[in-house]
Amino acid sequence: MPTNEQRRQAAKRKLERQLEHRAERARKRKQMTIGASALGVVLVVAAGAFIYSLTNGDDASEGSDTSTAAAEKQTPGVMPAGRSQALPATVDCAYTPDGTPPAKPANLPAGTGVSAEGTVTVNLDSDQGPIGLTLDRAKSPCTVNSMVSLVQQGYLNDTPCHRLSTSGLKILQCGDPTGMGTGGPGYGYENEFPTDQYNPDDPNLGEPVTYPRGTIAMANTGQPGSNGSQFFLVYDDSPLPPMYTVFGTISDEGLATIEKVAAAGDDGSMSAGGGKPNLPIKITTASVAA
Repeated sequence: MPTNEQRRQAAKRKLERQLEHRAERARKRKQMTIGASALGVVLVVAAGAFIYSLTNGDDASEGSDTSTAAAEKQTPGVMPAGRSQALPATVDCAYTPDGTPPAKPANLPAGTGVSAEGTVTVNLDSDQGPIGLTLDRAKSPCTVNSMVSLVQQGYLNDTPCHRLSTSGLKILQCGDPTGMGTGGPGYGYENEFPTDQYNPDDPNLGEPVTYPRGTIAMANTGQPGSNGSQFFLVYDDSPLPPMYTVFGTISDEGLATIEKVAAAGDDGSMSAGGGKPNLPIKITTASVAA
């Protein structure tokens, strides 16, 4: 009769094979998606099983001095309230070319001595109304640094928000100049908060938590280092595994703009959930407040 350890090892090997197959499919799609993984988690949890981290146990961002190995086990179904340990005043971030041409010309952000203190205000002017963002360096400094760089380069100007979800997930997804959900800046980087608050083998990484109304988070392919330029704006509480980097909040005025778009619904054209907004919305200009 196999021992408990043998059963665990066999289950782990099976999971690793499954994750390798998922990674291959994701590479073929080359598409930023969120939501499909959340559906998979719900189904697995309903079956009484659990899954490991979608990043297959890789380390957190190089910009963080908070080791995932030292993270405490998180409460199932609950978004961490904040970092268990504050970051140093500055961190170094790793931005790696991903081998794909950028959807729009974009330079790699500077990754040395990135501030991990304070907030940055970014204003998105859209053809449906303003969307004000407050980006939080203390939670996700490398993500904020990348987004600020893209905004300053004009990368988000004249770009559509290509995906709306109004059922289960309540999000508006933006940041792809192609408007197809496949475009990025030509580089990637690792997840930050809340992913880096979990041990890489913590099964709670696969448990949905509530991404609160007003949250800004990064979309990714579910593979390590696949954060790029696409982000989603949460206009109502939404369940997702804690595998999407949270890096700021949306203004009340911005939420009103998004809710106006959401009220018109979506065309249901996307397999990951939702579709193109029935009321199209385009970011006309993005700017960093002085």
